[in-house]
Amino acid sequence: MTNTIGYLAIILALFLSLAGAAAAFRAAKTRSSALTLLGRRAAYGVFGLATLSILTMVFALVAHDFSVSYVAQVGSRSTPLFYTVISLWSSLDGSILFWGWILAGYTATVVYIYRDRYRELMPAVTGTLLAVNVFFWLLLAWPANPFQPVFPVPPDGPGPNPLLQNHPFMGLHPPLLYLGYVGMAVPFAFGFASLITGVVGGDWIRAVRRWIMAPWIFLTAGIVAGAWWSYEVLGWGGYWAWDPVENASFLPWLVATAFLHSIMVQERRQTLKTWNILLVIATFLLTLFGTFLTRSGILASVHAFTEGLIGPFFLGFITVVLVVSLALVAWRSDQLRSEPALDSLASRETAFLLNNLLLVAFTFTVLLGTVYPLIAEALRGVKVSVGAPYFNQMSIPIALALIFLTGVGPALPWRRGSPDLLARKFLWPVAVAVLAGLAFWLLDVRHLGAWATLVLAVFAVGLLVGEFWRPAQARRRAHGEGWSRAVLNLTAKNRRRYGGYVVHLGIVVIAVGIALSSTYRREREATLQPGETVVFSGYQIRLDSLYAGREPHREFAEAAFSVARDGRPLARMTPRMNYYPMSTQPIGTPHVRTRPTEDLYLTLMAYARDGSTATVNIIVNPMVVWIWIGGGVVALGALFAISTAAGGAEPTRSRGSSTERQAEPVEAGVGGAER
Repeated sequence: MTNTIGYLAIILALFLSLAGAAAAFRAAKTRSSALTLLGRRAAYGVFGLATLSILTMVFALVAHDFSVSYVAQVGSRSTPLFYTVISLWSSLDGSILFWGWILAGYTATVVYIYRDRYRELMPAVTGTLLAVNVFFWLLLAWPANPFQPVFPVPPDGPGPNPLLQNHPFMGLHPPLLYLGYVGMAVPFAFGFASLITGVVGGDWIRAVRRWIMAPWIFLTAGIVAGAWWSYEVLGWGGYWAWDPVENASFLPWLVATAFLHSIMVQERRQTLKTWNILLVIATFLLTLFGTFLTRSGILASVHAFTEGLIGPFFLGFITVVLVVSLALVAWRSDQLRSEPALDSLASRETAFLLNNLLLVAFTFTVLLGTVYPLIAEALRGVKVSVGAPYFNQMSIPIALALIFLTGVGPALPWRRGSPDLLARKFLWPVAVAVLAGLAFWLLDVRHLGAWATLVLAVFAVGLLVGEFWRPAQARRRAHGEGWSRAVLNLTAKNRRRYGGYVVHLGIVVIAVGIALSSTYRREREATLQPGETVVFSGYQIRLDSLYAGREPHREFAEAAFSVARDGRPLARMTPRMNYYPMSTQPIGTPHVRTRPTEDLYLTLMAYARDGSTATVNIIVNPMVVWIWIGGGVVALGALFAISTAAGGAEPTRSRGSSTERQAEPVEAGVGGAER
């Protein structure tokens, strides 16, 4: 019965998506209100059916209904309830079902919110989103059906992948990535609809503003959460290995970040129209490409579902989307022509263009390193690998330039700025950065990459602080407010701008954390007997005991260490190895002691079965926590920025609009004619 209900919901969602897409595209051509309503109701119906299918699967997992193929594949009676529920996305078929449900949710939400707005665009937007739904429900109905019946019914299953039930963080990391990945279909739908309808001006840009920001926030949080999971669970002491599937999540983030910046240029200057369309298409295609890498079985990765047989379907869909999108861009090329973008090199437009070029270059660098081994194997039949040295060597110069622009971009005025204005904004940040560079050198920060990152970070933070300080100072003089009140009122009146500045600050914090932790990491391995102490990097680490135990879904071996510094006890740390019934290899769980300046990271590597010795890997990682803090700052800043239009219509930012003039009265008064 469970199989029938779940699969019937998938089949109905497929046909309803197909019918709704056809009606919506017809409505876009005929302006038929009846067909528009039919497409809208189809979107709601698909979401209802998707919800039914996913609730059916969750019920099957919790009830241990092993007659359902997906449950037989990932379920187990010994798996705790939490890991049983999140095993929904632990393997191929369930992850596609989860993807389809989120996509249907985005579709229904967008259609509902804009049911009475953007009447010329929305039928085509609805049709595009439902067409994407068709593809994913087709996958679920055919090669990735999670509701296939199993006979004879097994008494138990193997449980989810041990790595996915080794830490509760797996309940957060994949959903964040899915919300980011799937959400990129919405800005693509608006861009695609603008090409279909010929509305390539400001409407689709205004509509899409939040719908690129929201999935960008989720994708950012998912990437940071994935790095944190890797650091806390895998036991190698790192957080980013340039793994192909890690790169697959990073690629759409880079292009979406470029789009978030260039969209402002189009709003201000009505330029970069073709560029923005191409960026939004590329973002969506890269989410599909990342899904293809993860689920096609062509990669060996801790993140990949290597049993997948759906690679040809994804390649075919990517090809169709690419060809149709580029054909529409060529068709609308006359309407996409723009005014010249630059009035001066010393302008925010120039900074945004450079930022875009660097982000696209970064994307190409990562994409080339990711796909080159696949291309080489396909063409020459040889296995090659592209490791961290390539990515680091190629990406570090780009990353340093982006840190520089993180501060410079917001500080530059639109169109052009006077020499006097530029001198006031840049003089003291440059002076402070020079002094900081000398101080860092004297403090023995001699690694060139780390030193340059710190100096550029000081410079960028100085410029960003100035963007808060000068307008707040002017507001204090004009209104007699205190500093805190002036800053709160200033930021509240232009959340999008100052939220963006907070995002930039968070990016700088992440960059500093990455630069210092990757450069000044210290590591040592030691084999100890109970009661024996090893001294490393100022820590005294004593093995107290080694013991084994059993939990409902696994066995474990755990070592207990006492950690002290200068004879003062600091912590008791207990790294362990977990043994799962269906895994031939133990899964290590490190113990991390996190502090603002550095982490102490212990991993149990091996042990004697009689408890006489244990081998521990000791890592001291400076400033790692600032990567997670920076990620939180980025998310908070972006959420603040996206709340701009809460409770009302979204403000426009077209050139010379009254909204724009009201949003920046203080800065214009302080800095002169920025426009």
